[in-house]
Amino acid sequence: MKLFNWTNTRIVLMIGVVLFLFSFTSKRNGHRKLTKSEVVFVGENTLFIKQETVNKLLIENNGKASSIEKDKLDLNKLERNLDSNDMIEKSDVFVSIDGVLKAVVKQKTPVARIINGNRSFYIDYKGGEMPLSNNFAARVPLVSGEINKKNSEDFAQLCRDIYDDDFLKKNIIAIQIMPNGDLKMFNRNYNYQIEFGKLSNASQKFKDYKAFFQKAVVDSTLYKYKKIDLRFTSQVVCTK
Repeated sequence: MKLFNWTNTRIVLMIGVVLFLFSFTSKRNGHRKLTKSEVVFVGENTLFIKQETVNKLLIENNGKASSIEKDKLDLNKLERNLDSNDMIEKSDVFVSIDGVLKAVVKQKTPVARIINGNRSFYIDYKGGEMPLSNNFAARVPLVSGEINKKNSEDFAQLCRDIYDDDFLKKNIIAIQIMPNGDLKMFNRNYNYQIEFGKLSNASQKFKDYKAFFQKAVVDSTLYKYKKIDLRFTSQVVCTK
């Protein structure tokens, strides 16, 4: 019975020592200051916002990271600060073991540039507005005309389809939205216009266009056409 009690006592003492050391170490570590801050961009689009801009958002009003104590950090708040930037899609902020405040940042992906009167902005991959950047201009289709709010998501999906397709991404350089909602598209290397029509059946229209292009480019007839009409189901009507 005495052996049992002594064993229990030793276990309690050991747990107490471990908790004391952990508390002491955590408190001491919390008062340590950061060594530096570091911004890492991930994904394809890393040109629209500078590291200096992200770093300023990261350290907030502090002059530099080395003046910030670890226990004064609110990592969730820092992430919210970064995510509120119009160029940033998602961020992840953490402190490494060696005291470096790190931000892993994914910038937004523009899929079209809208020109509507005096306004000009990007549509990002998720369909939201994204301002133009002073650092870099994305090579995406230029869109003129007014987007119908009822069809805004369908139009965003159309732009995503173009962005995700290597051929369409290189071929379609501009889209004109007509007053009746029809779309006209313009290609990079040839003089013809593409009469796309409404947003309905967009996926099939693109398939028809790609099939026509692959055949016509072999026949060397693309230079002869002034208009490629995709408005009719599973048909491509060409005008010379």
